Amino acid sequence: MGSLFAELARQASANARREVETYTREIPGFGLLDKDPRARARTLEHALWLRRRTIELSPENGELTEDDLGRIASMGELRAGAGMSLDARQRLLRLHTALMLREINEATEAQRGGGVEEIMCMMTWFAPQGERGIGAYCQGFVRVLRRRMRYAEQVALLTRSLLNADPISVELASAVDMELADYWAVTVFRMPDRPADDRFLECEIETLVKIHRVPVMWGPEDGDGSGELIALVPLLSGTAGAEAVPPRAVLDLLPELAPDHLSELVQDFARALGRPCAVGTATAPPPELPDALDRARRISRAAPLRRASARLRPHTLADVFVELAVVDVPFVDTWLRDVARRLDSGPDLLVTLDAYYRHDMHRGATATALNVHPRTLDYRLRRVRELTGIDPGSTRGVRTLSAVVARRMSGAWR
Repeated sequence: MGSLFAELARQASANARREVETYTREIPGFGLLDKDPRARARTLEHALWLRRRTIELSPENGELTEDDLGRIASMGELRAGAGMSLDARQRLLRLHTALMLREINEATEAQRGGGVEEIMCMMTWFAPQGERGIGAYCQGFVRVLRRRMRYAEQVALLTRSLLNADPISVELASAVDMELADYWAVTVFRMPDRPADDRFLECEIETLVKIHRVPVMWGPEDGDGSGELIALVPLLSGTAGAEAVPPRAVLDLLPELAPDHLSELVQDFARALGRPCAVGTATAPPPELPDALDRARRISRAAPLRRASARLRPHTLADVFVELAVVDVPFVDTWLRDVARRLDSGPDLLVTLDAYYRHDMHRGATATALNVHPRTLDYRLRRVRELTGIDPGSTRGVRTLSAVVARRMSGAWR
C-alpha cells in the first residue's frame, strides 16, 4: 500500500468521527445523534467502514460488491426511516463528498505532496464508485418512502427532486413508473384562489397524473391566497439525439414544438381544479429546470385567467413577452390601465376585444364566439375606436389593445 493510502488508513477513525460531528452540527435532524448513542454508534461505524473499504478497493480500482452496495442501501433506509427529508439527504451527500475530497487532500499534504500516481488512482476510483454508492443509498432511501408515502406524495417528491437536480429522481421515477426526459415543458397553473384544502383534489389529480404520466406538485401558497400547480411534461425522450433538440430560445417561442398532448393535459387539470387558471410553460433540459420554472411562473402571471370551458391553453413566452416587459415599466403599465378604464363604459368591450384577438380578428368567428350578430361586433369595435382613439384592427391597435386585454384578463389590475 502506498504512502497516500497508508496515511488515509491512519486517519480513518479520526476522519469518521469528524464526519459524524459535521453531520450533527450542519444537517437539521442529525442533532438527535447526541441524544441517541446507538444511532450515533451506527453512523460512526458506517463512516469508518466506508473509508476502510475505499482504502481496500481503490489501489487496484476494485468495484464495490453487491454486499457493499446493500450495506450502503441499508444506511439509506435507516435515514429515511428516521424521517430525513430529501433536502437534508441531498445536503448529507454533498457534505460526505466534500469531506472525502478534503481527506484525500490532507493526506496528500501530510505526505508532502505524495505520489501523483496514487492521487490519480484514488480519483479514478472515487468518481464511478461514488456514483454507484450514491445510487445504492438512494435506492434504500426510496424503498422506505414507497412503503410510507401515498402515490401522490411520491410524485410530488419526484417533481421537487427534478427541479432541484437531485439524483434521487432516477429512483423516484422508477418507483412511480415514470420515464425521465431529456427536455421538459415546465407548466405552471396559476390560481387566484387556491383551494383551502388541497386534499379534496387528490383523487382527481392522482388519476390525471397516472393518465398523463407527468410529475406534478403544488407550488408555494402566496400571501394573497393565490397558488399554483406545477407539472413537468416530457418534451423529448432519451431516444432523441442532441442534434434533434432546438435551442431553448426557439422552444420557448414556438408552442407547436410542445408535446402534442400538452393542451389536452392543461384542459384536464384545469377542469379538475374547477376554478379560473392562467397557464404558463417554458422548456429546458434537466439542469436548467429551476430557471424554466421561474420563466413559466412569470408567464403564468402575465397570462389571462380563464376557465377550462373557455379553451384554456398553455401560454409561452411568445404569447406574453410584451406584457412581461410592461410589468417592469410602471409608467407604461399605468398608461395601459388608463386605456382599459376608458373601455369600461362600453358594452362588454374588453370581452369583445379579447375574443377578437383570440380569433385573429376574424369577424365571423369572433361574432360566433360572442354569440352576437356581426353588426353588433362592428358597433362594439367602433365604440372602442371612439373611446380610445385607436382602431382595433390597425397595427397600433393590435399592439396596444391586445396588451390592455392581456393585462386586464390576467387579474394584475385588481
